[in-house]
Amino acid sequence: MADAATAPGRVTLVGGGPGSEELLTVGAVEALITADVVLYDRLAPHTRLASLAPDAVLIDVGKTPGHHPVSQTGIEELIVEHALAGSDVVRLKGGDVYVFGRGSEEVLACHRAGIPVTVISGVSSAIAVPAAAGIPLTHRGVSRMFTVVSGHAPLSDDELLHLAGLGSTIVVLMGVNTLPHFSAGLLRQGMSPEMPVAVIERGFSPDQRTTIADLGSIVSVAIRSGVSSPAVLVVGEVVRLAHTGDLTAAEMMARAGRLSVLG
Repeated sequence: MADAATAPGRVTLVGGGPGSEELLTVGAVEALITADVVLYDRLAPHTRLASLAPDAVLIDVGKTPGHHPVSQTGIEELIVEHALAGSDVVRLKGGDVYVFGRGSEEVLACHRAGIPVTVISGVSSAIAVPAAAGIPLTHRGVSRMFTVVSGHAPLSDDELLHLAGLGSTIVVLMGVNTLPHFSAGLLRQGMSPEMPVAVIERGFSPDQRTTIADLGSIVSVAIRSGVSSPAVLVVGEVVRLAHTGDLTAAEMMARAGRLSVLG
């Protein structure tokens, strides 16, 4: 706790995009340059963080599936502690702060402590990663809307029924582990087993990979392909419009039957 003579610092929540430094906004770069302390996630762009935030203490608070070395409460306490000590704190997150980033919880923690906080939006992986795989989320005459879903926990039958009936694009973040439940639920609620599905692993990394199959076979294809997190799932007719390399997704699926793995 800072003494009365120490004015509290400030907190900036920064969305870092899906991992590529190229997708950092100008505001994000400026916030990092002046930061005293940076708390960063594993999926945020951090390989050159020491040069992006040259005067900052860097604190890794990244979580991996099933392993949280620093709890969410612990992260909030660190943010508040450093800000109350007078530091300019940047909380660097992957994707966008307010899209499954728990940013609102950290903003509330700052407000409760009387600390000024600013949010700098980032490029969401829900949009950028499909684009990196050549998949548009909307296309005239094909899909006029898209829905972003957290795959962290299984959806209810009512939620699955709603999604199956939308007739538009579905984007699932953190959905590899719940893919069997998700795909089975959509099929059970009436979605066609021929609906195309793409799983895009490690978006914007050198080993980005896209696996495309239909809804009826995506689970077995994903297992055979060794699909793993982090990955973004796209369900919808727009997947047929994907163009990676010299072939479209439709051409790849036609040549390879129900299995298509694109580099």
